[in-house]
Amino acid sequence: AVMHAAPGRGSAVSARDLSIRYRTRNARSHVLAVDGVTLDVAPGQALALMGDSGAGKSTLAAAVALSAGHGELNVGYPEICGGTLAVLGAGVRRMGPHRRKVLTRRIGYLPQDGADRLKPYLTVGENVAEPIFDRDRRFSQHDAAGIVATMVDAVHLPLASIASMPHELSRGHRQRVALARALILQPDLLVADGPTSGMDLTVRVAVMDTLRRLQEEWGSSALIVSNDPNITRVTTRVAVMRRGIIIGIGSVDELRAGPCAPYLPELA
Repeated sequence: AVMHAAPGRGSAVSARDLSIRYRTRNARSHVLAVDGVTLDVAPGQALALMGDSGAGKSTLAAAVALSAGHGELNVGYPEICGGTLAVLGAGVRRMGPHRRKVLTRRIGYLPQDGADRLKPYLTVGENVAEPIFDRDRRFSQHDAAGIVATMVDAVHLPLASIASMPHELSRGHRQRVALARALILQPDLLVADGPTSGMDLTVRVAVMDTLRRLQEEWGSSALIVSNDPNITRVTTRVAVMRRGIIIGIGSVDELRAGPCAPYLPELA
């Protein structure tokens, strides 16, 4: 008999009929943010997630990043209330805190408000290096400094900014610091929510090219929430979300020819 692999087995991300809800502030009612989503991201593949504001993109990204982020609705914490989600081969729904912590180290997450989440009392360099020392307190300071410089350069920030404090940088620069931080451990999976927001066009192009280069170099997978037309420099595989559901998934050309076209930005 032929053994058929379970759906999504071996995938970097595998969602099956996944629903995610938020408890409202008074905990009396729920808001359904993601409503029965099915998608796969294969190892070494990148998927772009597009759609209008409030479509559920950030909520889905936060769930995939194993983060109890506030998502787009900002009404408390999201909880998976239906279906299944597996990330890097591990089922998320009943995962214990230790397993979650270990798995989180293999995921680089740039949240929607990443630029505002930097620690204000740490320098740029210390913010970028923090995940290294979280993982291994005894890691060589000298080696870490070299890795930080490489990463800061990769996201097209001047090396002089390593010594700056976050408040001294523009929002677009802080966004790049947050991206460098998300990439510092060479993650198996990058989840980036609006990686180029607040950046000007030339930088957006350069940052997208960097994401593509690093992903190829490391053989990592990526889920990138972005309506930036330059996303096609990283991947032409797109999922379009609207009101919590995926209304189309496929190549840019396929989606352009179908009913999703009105919800696609002007893609390159």
